[in-house]
Amino acid sequence: MSGAAKFKNNVKVSERHGAGEWLIERVLLVALLPLALWAASTGFTLAGAGYDAVLAWFANPLNAGLLAITVVVFFGYVSLAWKVILEDYVPSAGTRGLLVILLNIVFLVLAAASVFFIVRLALGSAPLPAGFGA
Repeated sequence: MSGAAKFKNNVKVSERHGAGEWLIERVLLVALLPLALWAASTGFTLAGAGYDAVLAWFANPLNAGLLAITVVVFFGYVSLAWKVILEDYVPSAGTRGLLVILLNIVFLVLAAASVFFIVRLALGSAPLPAGFGA
């Protein structure tokens, strides 16, 4: 049997764990909602546009900056969400810790690569992909 519950300021100590992560998840989600709506509407707007129009859109610092913020917030939110999933469903503490570290590295690399390519497009230094253009 487990020992007596520990209390601090009349709150069980175990109930305090995760409150900071929960708050960060909610803040990121509140930030992500308008950014995602903006990104989706932009995607629909640029769907029929040509390559030059898309490059002109990326050349606007406000658009590139908002898209970079959207990407960073998205990957931060996804990282915390996967951490919660792993904590709930992976029973072994060692495996769970290793998977959390691995996923954090993957999401950090994806966020960094996304921001890198957004900056390249914003500066106009991204070439056409193979098979596109004349």
